[in-house]
Amino acid sequence: MQDLVLVPGLVCDGAVWAHQVEYLRDVARMTVPPVTAGITMAEMAAGVLAEAPPRFALAGFSMGGYVALEMLRQAPRRVTRLALLDTSARGDTAEKTAWRERVIALCEGGRYAQVIEDMLPILLHADRQRDPLADFVRAMAQRVGGATYVLRQRALMTRLDGRDLLRAADIPVRAIMGRQDAMSTHEAHAEIARLAPRGRFSVIEECGHMCVIERPHAATALLRDWLAD
Repeated sequence: MQDLVLVPGLVCDGAVWAHQVEYLRDVARMTVPPVTAGITMAEMAAGVLAEAPPRFALAGFSMGGYVALEMLRQAPRRVTRLALLDTSARGDTAEKTAWRERVIALCEGGRYAQVIEDMLPILLHADRQRDPLADFVRAMAQRVGGATYVLRQRALMTRLDGRDLLRAADIPVRAIMGRQDAMSTHEAHAEIARLAPRGRFSVIEECGHMCVIERPHAATALLRDWLAD
């Protein structure tokens, strides 16, 4: 049985991976790190690595994909396979950096709840903006809290381009995204699969950015297939 590290996204805690933890337990021993320490992406990834098994499969959702790539950079021989969900291997654009600075300023001004409300339309498929899943995301973001959100945003602004890592990664690499992801692009995921020597690309239909909770059965099935690759 494999060890599997599941890294959550920006506004997420371990609850985002609940379906996968429940339904992959027959094929993997799973851990979900809190990702709440480190002021740079390098420090954040090093903190996760310090608590990880000696060798492990690694899956990162959204921000977790950026953390996963930095983990691969620091410890390539420890990572046996890599799944990147609703993310990108490229560094931030100037526009993305400017957005991060704006939301940090809002949070530091006491408007974290507003930041989360403004993010919901790009986090979830349009059909799920008013269903219970939106409340699930709000509650999860509240548990994460504004201070951790700002810490993570600042770390994200220090991350490096990871495309060179994918070119050198001779392990099973799976890029997975929701078809209607409004935060990450089809091109970014296709690039991940194209650059990795053993890369594959899977799209989940009728799904926004948060595929692991919007279409959990599909995301879990694809991860099961990746683990068996």
